[in-house]
Amino acid sequence: MTGTSCDCKLDSGTEVGFFNGTCSGQIAAQPEVGFSGLCLQDGPVGVRATDFASVFPAGVNAASTFDRDLIRARGLAMGEEFRGKGANIALGPMMNPYRAIQGGRSWEGFGGDPYLAGEAAYETIKGLQTPGKGVQAVAKHFIANEQERNRTTISSNVNDRTLHEVYLAPFLRSIQADVASVMCSYNQINGSWGCQNSALLNGVLKTELGFQGFVMSDWQAHMSGVGGALAGLDMSMPGEILIGMTTSYWGYNLTESVRNGSVPESRVDDMATRILGAHYLLEQEEGFPETNYNTFDLLDPLTNSHVNVQADHYKLIRKIGSASIVLLKNDNEALPLKSSLRDIALIGNGACPPQKGPNGFTYGGGVDGHLSMGWGSGTGAFPYLVSPLEAIQQRARENATTVNWVCDNWDNDTIATVATGPQAALVFISSDSGEEIAVVDGNYGDRNNISAWINGDVMVEAVASLNENTIVIVNSVGPILMPWINHPNITAVVWAGLLGQEAGNSLTDVLYGDYNPSGRLPYTIAKNWDDYAVPYINFQTTLEPAHPQDDYTEELLVDYRWFHANNITALYPFGFGLSYTAFEYSDLEVVEAAVSKRHLVEEGLHKRANTTEVGSSVAEWLHETRWSVEFDVTNTGSVNGCDVPLMFVTFPEAAGEPPRVLRGFERINLDPGATTRVSLPLSIYSLSIWDVVSQRWVKPEGEFEIIIAKHADDTQLTATL
Repeated sequence: MTGTSCDCKLDSGTEVGFFNGTCSGQIAAQPEVGFSGLCLQDGPVGVRATDFASVFPAGVNAASTFDRDLIRARGLAMGEEFRGKGANIALGPMMNPYRAIQGGRSWEGFGGDPYLAGEAAYETIKGLQTPGKGVQAVAKHFIANEQERNRTTISSNVNDRTLHEVYLAPFLRSIQADVASVMCSYNQINGSWGCQNSALLNGVLKTELGFQGFVMSDWQAHMSGVGGALAGLDMSMPGEILIGMTTSYWGYNLTESVRNGSVPESRVDDMATRILGAHYLLEQEEGFPETNYNTFDLLDPLTNSHVNVQADHYKLIRKIGSASIVLLKNDNEALPLKSSLRDIALIGNGACPPQKGPNGFTYGGGVDGHLSMGWGSGTGAFPYLVSPLEAIQQRARENATTVNWVCDNWDNDTIATVATGPQAALVFISSDSGEEIAVVDGNYGDRNNISAWINGDVMVEAVASLNENTIVIVNSVGPILMPWINHPNITAVVWAGLLGQEAGNSLTDVLYGDYNPSGRLPYTIAKNWDDYAVPYINFQTTLEPAHPQDDYTEELLVDYRWFHANNITALYPFGFGLSYTAFEYSDLEVVEAAVSKRHLVEEGLHKRANTTEVGSSVAEWLHETRWSVEFDVTNTGSVNGCDVPLMFVTFPEAAGEPPRVLRGFERINLDPGATTRVSLPLSIYSLSIWDVVSQRWVKPEGEFEIIIAKHADDTQLTATL
């Protein structure tokens, strides 16, 4: 990289090349200009490919908590661990939504709703970038990068309004959180590569959103030298054109491009300024820990100091895990489990420690025991993994409960023996996915289907036919089909997701009632695969076009919006989640907030403009609170618990919006009989649509309906605005 000259030995933002440093990505130090270099490291669940670091619950589980404080605390703890390892830049969070329900890396992100994803991204980044404690965060993958199949060749074809209202939303919130970097994606967007798409990088990101940080390429997503530089790319990762090559689009070639006039020197200075600006924003120029690990050789005594950065983060990991668990079904008060239970059975490999150890499948993927994250570069190295079997046995010992188990999903005879007789049979099923770098049982990153893996559905049916108190626990990267859901002997279903290293403890806390379940679904679980807006990813293997075209024909109708617009009843709607207590809502009112004269003037100027100004989409007047939606929540049950009231908005019909869109939520804790007043903010942005003609946010004229609900298919209170 350079300071203010094009003659430094490594031009702006060119990495040293994969395997040539000790980090996932590395910018070499340049002591002659006082620059100590940059270490970039995966990933979204913790410091990947190192030792003595924690593995946190996946991003989708963080979103399931609907708890801004917990999400920020997770970001802070991860930031502390990255910093402790001497990694300047954490390559996360990932915020691409569940558009294609099979999408391999969706579990790294924050669910199917753009508002929820934006709030989770904001809090994660604020936590990761905590001054003096954290590191630089990276918002990824920009943009419309929703599947692994053909990810380096496909063109995501999405109209301007949909791009702004759905896929840009979490990135907009990331800019508001002062994110240091944005990673551009492998795919094309409307026929132009993500990392040399000037309309998106220079236009939308750096102008409309006013992004002042730097844009880095995904690894090998840098497609050209001059084109990428002029389009707004600032850092090339991992540096070489292809991993293992010695040539780069940049480096010396970028210097030559400046000398021959193809790239202005001011553009290279801008690259360096943006990279150094982020470096200074996080105060990494002095006193930052030196890198003390080697991603590519953990046993090298010269480069790996085995620094333990875990602190007491296991406590937070356990709490987030418990808070993220969603109780889908609980007939006859099957849960929480009673301490008086005589005997229970645990059935399925999902209950058990992985046979190859906790890290046997982390990067390459696969399931031979409890599933606590997907596969690929979004993973981490478990320092340990508490399985449900271990944690439940610990509780059983305290309660004098007999525990029996079978860990082989295909051992039908033993399953039948173990399932017959106990007072409760807990069946564990799973579904896995990850990055396309690995193929698992024929799944090229994306899931081939959305059924339970490893004989899961057959196992559930078999156990339910033998035990009248069958409880199903699901560890999955995303929605699965549940053809057995209405079986009369299935009394409870627990959606556990991907819980991280404390998985068994988090689950046991909920199963036994130490933690009242409060997680909510961050996506819709359908009755049928065909019910989803994008049910199938094209898995062509022959006669495939060089650049497949993926048209986003569902437009604004992602997740629950599609179900509502097409009158499709979900099995479990977005936001659904049961509790061991009950809550009631009352006394709704919409209160108008005070607005500064300056902001009213800015709003008036905006209405008369028809061009996009720098930072126009993140202007204060657009996002400040204009109305407060206030209502009471009462715990009408018999135990303490958390509730998550959701606020949806229905736009005037002429606006052309989905039937309802999420615009607010709050997670609250209440003792039995207690009441609290909840206040949810609304801004002009909350009530605006993207006008493609004037290229600005416009609040439609007419009446808006405000809906307070427990989930996307529910209505508790309504008001008009």
